[in-house]
Amino acid sequence: MRVSESQFLQIRELRYHVRRWPRPGAPKMVLLHGWMDVSASFQFMVDALRGEWDVYAPDWRGYGLTEWGKGDCYWFADYIADLDFLLQNISETPVNLVGHSLGGNVAALYAGTRPERIRKLVNLEGFGLRATKPEQAPERYAKWLEELRSPPQLRPYASFDELADRLRKTNPRLKEKADFLARHWGQEKDGKVVLRADPAHKIVNATLYRYEEALACWRRVTAPVLWVEGEEWDALKSYGPNAGQLVERRAAFPNLKHVSIAGSGHMLHHDQPEALARTVEAFLG
Repeated sequence: MRVSESQFLQIRELRYHVRRWPRPGAPKMVLLHGWMDVSASFQFMVDALRGEWDVYAPDWRGYGLTEWGKGDCYWFADYIADLDFLLQNISETPVNLVGHSLGGNVAALYAGTRPERIRKLVNLEGFGLRATKPEQAPERYAKWLEELRSPPQLRPYASFDELADRLRKTNPRLKEKADFLARHWGQEKDGKVVLRADPAHKIVNATLYRYEEALACWRRVTAPVLWVEGEEWDALKSYGPNAGQLVERRAAFPNLKHVSIAGSGHMLHHDQPEALARTVEAFLG
């Protein structure tokens, strides 16, 4: 297993943790994890890399070893700003950016906002959310207010073994990987094991997902884009009955290559890390 080191940066008034698998002088690769995940989740993919890469992976605000946010909920735009400041500390030149799920959504929006900062973009199942309609706003705001008064909580586990068993139940492909993930996803607190995540992440986003705004950002991406999805990914579940939007989303990126990874679901970096590593390296060159 390739050994990582922890770096801590002061990013927008938060103590940010960045996991690095160092190879000084090698090309840089920045990995962005998804919702309710942590940077160590990429360990299996990093272990499968055949080339020399200097790899960086931050824990987003409120996850892993990064400090929790100062407010009572999280705003999506903060991830984009955090990424901008993080990249200033990691590289002065355009970077190879790889994002999964939430991280893929952040990476794609950022690549259209700061196109000059991205050399190549790999998007792992972070292709946006269901399109919404303005008339959904009152109900969304009401739900947000209710959850602020009665915030969601995270389930405690009796031990790391129990958490690992829960991970294997959710994804049987994990097998022994679940033991590693449990130690990084969880932490001991008051005699129990709880996830290294601020429960406020589960509070519904007060603002609707504005699909047209995402398209506008994606169309400004100048870097080559690799769109990677798990073969078992359910497009209709993600986008609803209008699966035609899937074609529209891909077409929004001016220079896109589409790849599907066999034998994997949404967590491609867990299910097929070797195949994913080969695909990413071939694209990044």
